[in-house]
Amino acid sequence: MEFREVVRRRRMVRSYTDEAVDPAVVDRALAHATRAPSAGFTQGWGFLVLDAPEDVGRFWAATSDGVAAPDRWLAGMVRAPVVVLPCSSRAAYVERYAAPDKGRAVAQEGTEGSPWSVPYWHMDAAMASLLVLQTLVDEGLGGCFFGVPPDRVEAVTTAFGIPAEFTPVGAITIGHPAPGGAAGSRTRRPRRDLDEVVHRGRWGRHGIAGGAG
Repeated sequence: MEFREVVRRRRMVRSYTDEAVDPAVVDRALAHATRAPSAGFTQGWGFLVLDAPEDVGRFWAATSDGVAAPDRWLAGMVRAPVVVLPCSSRAAYVERYAAPDKGRAVAQEGTEGSPWSVPYWHMDAAMASLLVLQTLVDEGLGGCFFGVPPDRVEAVTTAFGIPAEFTPVGAITIGHPAPGGAAGSRTRRPRRDLDEVVHRGRWGRHGIAGGAG
């Protein structure tokens, strides 16, 4: 599939069949994820793969009280045979930027003295997650990135032994798309035009050079 077609077709799939997913496809998606850029080439990410029914079930039990009587969204999502949790590690970036070629002393806790204006450990894990989603499109599968409720993060990390230094930035369901399912916000909100979100030369000066292609 052409890359531009992969980008065009990418969408969040919220309803799956119970058809199994080839483990080799998941491995390819994760291999592509590790090609994402990362600040200082820290690669401070980790990916927890849940592909056994009992593990997938434990994930949903840890993140939702509605598994016994799921709403439309949950009913479609719990059929996904694979869930991947991309995780980030601030500690990895602290260690990396204290290395001789960076030479920045950073406190392990808090933000005082931080050389980062944004948490790049989360950003890098998010970019890796997008490569997973794009790979799934290329493989003819569906995926959905969604957040773990803040009050359920501890239950998830405890249930699966995720080390304290790692934080799940979200979760990705992987499976074969089923017809129907809960409609996403894209069905209720139009996609913003490029000339509305792109500013050229200075903020507020719009215009697309050469067209959107």
